[in-house]
Amino acid sequence: MPLAIRHDRVARRFEARVEDMPCLLDYTLDAGVMTITHTEVPAAVGGRGIAAALVQQALTTARAEGWKVVPACSYAAVWMQRHPEYHDLLG
Repeated sequence: MPLAIRHDRVARRFEARVEDMPCLLDYTLDAGVMTITHTEVPAAVGGRGIAAALVQQALTTARAEGWKVVPACSYAAVWMQRHPEYHDLLG
């Protein structure tokens, strides 16, 4: 079953629940720049690509909205470095 990711625009967060555990990506938004500040996946559900899916969904949303992205979170920074198809979003 595909991972259901919800975008909470008010909280500026992407979230999914896996085995009833919250998996999160937090960001700030200022002048059309999304700064990814934090990703969190509990160890009990880690290693399944959940953080990658959260980052990819955030970047897909940024592209659709016309936002640039600053990956302040170390995981998001490494993920973006490994996926050059998203380098055009770097701001």
